[in-house]
Parts: sequence; structure tokens; C-alpha cells
Amino acid sequence: MSECTHDCSSCGENCGSRTEPQSLIEQVNSQSKVGKVIGVVSGKGGVGKSLVTGMLATLFARKGFKTAVMDADITGPSIPKMFGVGGRAKGTNDGILPAVSCGGTKIMSVNLLLENPGDPVIWRGPIIAGVVKQFWTDVIWGDIDYMFVDMPPGTGDVPLTVFQSIPLDGAVIVSSPQDLVAMIVNKAVSMANMMNIPIVGVVENMSYVQCPDCGKKIYIYGESHIDAVCEENGIPLLGHIPISPDITHQCDMGLIEDFSCDFLDYAVKAIEGIK
Repeated sequence: MSECTHDCSSCGENCGSRTEPQSLIEQVNSQSKVGKVIGVVSGKGGVGKSLVTGMLATLFARKGFKTAVMDADITGPSIPKMFGVGGRAKGTNDGILPAVSCGGTKIMSVNLLLENPGDPVIWRGPIIAGVVKQFWTDVIWGDIDYMFVDMPPGTGDVPLTVFQSIPLDGAVIVSSPQDLVAMIVNKAVSMANMMNIPIVGVVENMSYVQCPDCGKKIYIYGESHIDAVCEENGIPLLGHIPISPDITHQCDMGLIEDFSCDFLDYAVKAIEGIK
């Protein structure tokens, strides 16, 4: 070995002193061509990432785009039920075939691989992370314009794997109007920034309840601080989603693609604007 010049760009040696970080991005399945990949993230669970993921995929499908949802929340998968798809995923020698919803959205989730969708997924972090990678490398997605990745909550192994191994074009952060909002958003923003993932903006879920009689908005969690948090972090607010029995019923019945609202119109425009 010749004397090290500390210029890794002109060196072919694979030594422990290399100063340039090596990319961990995985190649998508050879029979797939995926355009924009958007991660839907949060600093904690239970704020509605799956709902926002399902709504965004549906809205883009309605615009004529070829859409897909990768359910990376391995231990808490809810995307298949929300879209009304079930059964076991099939495969070929070339890879796994995703399920397809009534609206044409392609879906892959661990629930489509389990013998019984109600069985718990009791796996350690490295195994879960490996499954998420396989959803990218082994699933035959075909030609996709927009893929939405329903991320697991927090900042642990699986979110890190997604950020490092899948080429995300942007992240939509989902929050709620509770007092924990600043912590929730700040955690997600910090992780996205550390991974050099552009932040599209924030969607606030469970913002209010609208009275069915007079239309008045009732803020059951108190005054929202999301505007101040977004301003503090220098990111846009993409929309407010209310607590709606109709939307809840549609999700429970596998009819998320039937929802009708304009809550996420600005979010759609922001995602379409990603270069």
C-alpha cells in the first residue's frame, strides 16, 4: 500500500481511514421504476401517519398518477385494512407482487405476508429493518409516479433504515394539536435534517371537531401551537385534518379511497412541486 495522502477521491483502497461516507442507498427492484418517494413521519406514534399516507396516495391517484404505498410500520401495519386489500401476496422468480387497491394504488405490507393478519410481529430491530429493505429491493412495483412510505414512529432502527437505504425525495411530518407538538415535530425535523431529507411540511391531524348542526369548529385539545412550531423550524404547514366519524368509518371499512375533503390540497401542491 502506498503512503496515504488523505485524498479519498483519488484512492482505490478500501481502508478504515476513508473520510468519505459510503452511500447505503439500495437499488429498487430491477423491474420497477419509481419516481418520487415521500416518507410520512412523526416523532411519536398515534398521530395519524397511516391516515395521511392513505389520503395522499388516494389524492395523487385521483389526479391520474400511478401511486404506491410501502407500509414500513412493520409492527403496527394498518394500510391494507384501510385500503380494503387482503389475502397473501404472491410472487414470481423475479420478486414479490404488491396488492392493488380498487383505486389502483399498489400496496406492500407485512400483513400481506402473514398467514393471519392478526398475528403479532415479534421481531427484533435488525430483522424488521431487513424486511423494509426487501419491500424496496424485492417487490416488483412496476412503473410508479409517487410512492408514499408509511414510516414507523420515532427515531429508532427502522426509521433510520428507511432514511439511509431508500432514496426519499421528501418527508411529510404528521403531528397533533396537543402540548407535545413541539417535541413531536422537532424530533422528526432533526432526524430528517441529519439524514439530509428535504422536509415538505407538517400536517396537523385531529385538529378539531366540526359541529354537524352549526358547523362551528370545536378545538377539543385546546389552542393549537402548530403555526408557531412550523415558523420556529422554518417549514410550511400543509393542512389541518379534523376528527371525523365519516373518515374513521371509511378507514375501518377499507374505503379510504372514498373520502371527500380538501384538507390536504396544499400538501398535494407542495409534493408536486418537489424537483
